[in-house]
Amino acid sequence: MYSAVTRNIEVSAEPFYLAERSDPDEPRFVWAYRITIVNHSDGFVQLLTRYWRITDGNGKVEEVRGSGVVGEQPGLDPGDSYQYTSGCPLTTPTGFMAGAYTMQASGGELFDVEIPAFALDLPDVARTVN
Repeated sequence: MYSAVTRNIEVSAEPFYLAERSDPDEPRFVWAYRITIVNHSDGFVQLLTRYWRITDGNGKVEEVRGSGVVGEQPGLDPGDSYQYTSGCPLTTPTGFMAGAYTMQASGGELFDVEIPAFALDLPDVARTVN
């Protein structure tokens, strides 16, 4: 599990490989990831937009921006949490994702919350660090 805290908003990411939706011969490798957002602050916040930076094993970068997550713009009162699952296909057996959510505080202030970088690696594959 990967985790980051920005302005008392905690974002955790848990990736998992979907072998049944992948086809290495294509090549197509698919991961799902579960994101949990916890509001540890003293005020209400709402997630407005998302930004992802997806890097495959060859260093190719794709940037994704959009409104909300999985069709929602969740609001979180102090102590609330929100969880969703989404997916990411790659043409390489490894990669990583990172990004940010733009949140709005109850007073209207906009601020970005870090989505921690997390690895997309095939299970049981030896990793090489260069």
